[in-house]
Amino acid sequence: MKKEAPLHALASYLPDGTFDQVMEFLQLYKVHLTITRERQSILGDYRHPDGHGKGHRISVNGSLNKYSFLLTLLHEIAHLTTFNKYANQVAAHGKEWKHEFSVILRSFVGKGYLPEDVERAVRQSMMNPAASSCADENLMRVLRNYDARKDTHFLVEQLPLHQLFKTKDGRIFRKGERIRKRYRCEEVASKRIYLFSPVYEVEPVD
Repeated sequence: MKKEAPLHALASYLPDGTFDQVMEFLQLYKVHLTITRERQSILGDYRHPDGHGKGHRISVNGSLNKYSFLLTLLHEIAHLTTFNKYANQVAAHGKEWKHEFSVILRSFVGKGYLPEDVERAVRQSMMNPAASSCADENLMRVLRNYDARKDTHFLVEQLPLHQLFKTKDGRIFRKGERIRKRYRCEEVASKRIYLFSPVYEVEPVD
């Protein structure tokens, strides 16, 4: 379900003090912003003008906490500014996008918008931005502290070895050993092996 949010309503999704600065980007580039309430596969999305009357379009998952929402929106705005400069001639999350995202993030730090732990994680992330906040494990752990508490959900890294867990799509896995940066987990039904990020959120099952 998508919600076409009036721009003034956007303030309720953002950290205090950031609305005017965000609005400068949205108005400058005439962005059509959609807040999506029920979407688990991606946090945000950017679509460039299609030549048929549709301009820059960004959608962000409205269930994110305020800090995750802001960072996801800025992530997508970085895609917009990268497209404006390079069109489709560069990699989606290549050095050009990393530079654009770092520049945008820099304009939001040091202003008291973010809690100290989020600010530290963002400053560290600015040095080499990941393709998503989910891919930045340190940032993901910090941002999760500001989610609505889910007593039945844990990160994969928090579960004991061999613990069964359920993903958002209902599939059941058994946690295995850590291999480099990922956990080797077996899907119970198919016996297939999948690699899970340590900060992927799951629900333990008996």
